[in-house]
Amino acid sequence: MTLVGRTRNLRRAGALSVRFLIVGAVSTGIEIAAFNLLMLAGVGPVAAKVIASLIALVNAYFGNREWAFRSRSRTGAGRQMVRFLFVNAVCTGAGAAGVWGGDRALEAVYGEAGPVGLNLVNLVSIAFVTVLRFALYHFFVFPPARPIPAAEQPSGRLGP
Repeated sequence: MTLVGRTRNLRRAGALSVRFLIVGAVSTGIEIAAFNLLMLAGVGPVAAKVIASLIALVNAYFGNREWAFRSRSRTGAGRQMVRFLFVNAVCTGAGAAGVWGGDRALEAVYGEAGPVGLNLVNLVSIAFVTVLRFALYHFFVFPPARPIPAAEQPSGRLGP
């Protein structure tokens, strides 16, 4: 691959990463707001994490499919949705496990987690899950379009 081709690929990857992070930032804002509203309503921290993640999931799917990963393969939308839901179930579980573990650790050290502690634990779990989610979206949910084999590509010539 030429230097120009490598530079183009690097720019595309950078743009994809920025779009993913913007969608993620909006989804994170939604998740944090929902998490805190649910906690104020008396929902426990782990349940609040799961419910807030599911609320933010709707924004994340449409933002990633229609904007961040729009240049990726668009075939098999049903299969893509199943993969998206599977990945997000795994990531929601990982985030909930992180909040549960952080809550337990804060209770063991300080006697109770408190709202500030729970929000810090939630932010750490979001950061970890964001890296995991990007990798899974990039390679599993919205994989790059497969190149057309040379034998199947049009040659651009009109005759033999």
